[in-house]
Amino acid sequence: MNGTINKVILIGHLGDNVKMHYFEGGNSIGRFPLATNDSYINKMTNERVVNTEWHNIVVKNKLAEIFERYAKKGDKVYIEGRLRTRKWTGEDGRERYMTEIHVTEFTFLSPKPKENVKPENSSSPTQNSNTNINPDIQNDLPDDDDLPF
Repeated sequence: MNGTINKVILIGHLGDNVKMHYFEGGNSIGRFPLATNDSYINKMTNERVVNTEWHNIVVKNKLAEIFERYAKKGDKVYIEGRLRTRKWTGEDGRERYMTEIHVTEFTFLSPKPKENVKPENSSSPTQNSNTNINPDIQNDLPDDDDLPF
């Protein structure tokens, strides 16, 4: 292989709200921790063991603004990005390192609460999304939860 690849794919939950930093010229950067879990059954004790791995996530400019506006602690997200390692000197004079994932693509996976939902006993008729479907096949349609995407 002639080239190299630096690609990370994660699905996890935000460990905190996005912390934003703004710079002159309109640029911005957002940072937040992302938790991913791995679980297995301990064969000796038959107990389920869950290991949580924490990732340092970085989003820039427009992506950062979208995350700040729509993502909150606990939300589930799909993230693609690149690994980057920062190096700096701490107050004690020792060199420090931090590995981060710089986001290039993402998808919010947590359902958002519906706004302006009318109560079921509302006086206005509710619109059925399947009104133009033949009643014989309407019952065979999968619920939204059964869809593979």
